[in-house]
Amino acid sequence: MKGDLTTGSITGRLLRFALPLMVGNLLQQLYNVADTLIVGRFLGADALAAVGSAYSLMTFLTSILLGLCMGSSAYFSIQFGRRDDDQLKNGFFLSFVLIGAAALVLTAASFALLDPIIRALQAPPDVAPLMRTYLFIIFFGIAATFLYNYFANLLRAVGNSVTPLVFLGISAVLNIVLDLVFVLVFHWGVAGAAVATVLAQYVSGAGLLAYYLLRFPALRVARRHMRWNGGAVREIAGLSVLTCVQQSVMNLGILMVQGLVNSFGTAVMAAFAAAVKIDSFAYMPVQDFGNAFSTFVAQNYGAGKPDRIRRGIRSAAICAVVFCIAVGAAVCVFAAPLMGLFVQPGEDEIIAIGVGYLRIEAVCYTGIGLLFLLYGLYRAVKRPGMSVVLTVISLGTRVVLAHLLSAVPALGVTGIWVSVPIGWALADVTGALFYAKNRRRLLSAREVGAKTRACG
Repeated sequence: MKGDLTTGSITGRLLRFALPLMVGNLLQQLYNVADTLIVGRFLGADALAAVGSAYSLMTFLTSILLGLCMGSSAYFSIQFGRRDDDQLKNGFFLSFVLIGAAALVLTAASFALLDPIIRALQAPPDVAPLMRTYLFIIFFGIAATFLYNYFANLLRAVGNSVTPLVFLGISAVLNIVLDLVFVLVFHWGVAGAAVATVLAQYVSGAGLLAYYLLRFPALRVARRHMRWNGGAVREIAGLSVLTCVQQSVMNLGILMVQGLVNSFGTAVMAAFAAAVKIDSFAYMPVQDFGNAFSTFVAQNYGAGKPDRIRRGIRSAAICAVVFCIAVGAAVCVFAAPLMGLFVQPGEDEIIAIGVGYLRIEAVCYTGIGLLFLLYGLYRAVKRPGMSVVLTVISLGTRVVLAHLLSAVPALGVTGIWVSVPIGWALADVTGALFYAKNRRRLLSAREVGAKTRACG
């Protein structure tokens, strides 16, 4: 039921823990990728552009909840490393109430601001109605997204990364089946794709909640744990809010670039929509490896084992670099056939634009891989504010350069593409230099045992 990452082989334990996370998040990507692929192949470029732009928005909205859950997970892992079960379960209760309330507020705000959001994204007139239809239905799934990510992060924090994978696999397959039925059989268009996604999300979210309650009694919260604890709230908030800011800033930057992409027309929108899905699939495993690494660091930080953390950093960096080089090479080689999966035959312009994007990003995947490790490291040692700084550097560079370079006639939309790896590189250098300068203080055992400190 629980996985202790504070003993044994570092690389072996880290990879075994990370593998279900990698597979699970790839399955989670199938939610929207299935929509994009089926919509693009059977409903055309306008529908593909609508769903693709909606994906960027939903990624931003769900990143708020994901960031809160990930920050809480770091707190859980630290308490697990300390072997403080009462503090751990009290943290479960407090974070569930606080993040659940945030999910309700986010849902209400999304519905209230739907039309202004669509206008802000600069969707063309023929795409905007389709986007509105898709988003109106998708917003009903925000609560399910909270349930799944909260309980998945809770279980992963104590070393169980397999159970969330099982439920995600079931819902991913269900989403694909329902997509085909609702779009091809019932002819519901983009609305059918949205309904399929929401139903599948509730299967994973509600199902994981029920399974946790029935099969994990050792982690169940008792009445004595349902109490206000100001110190725990401050520590959870310090980790969760700043991790939320880091995640949402990262995706807000992407959303801001989405509006710029949309200004280049439907063909570029459609190409970007498909290429981003391929891009996400390619580097998503190393993002999940970064999250697994964060759990490893947090447990060992709580257990007071800085030397083990240092060895883990070296091991994780080697694994991430090797993976990114291999996957980047594969994406460069197969960029055109991968784009062809998402568009109708004969859409050569869309494929060419997407291939250009993919090849620029793929040769630089090492940059994003190392950045994910830095995010995980600083979150785990209770310095989530540093993750925010790195995100602002990465995404701020991306947004500013995207607008500047795309205005150069010789570059055009290519200027948007090249701005991305430049942002990664600057953030990597900043994060590495900060670690090198503050390594002893960051991993100091004196930090371990602080019950209420929330650092950023």
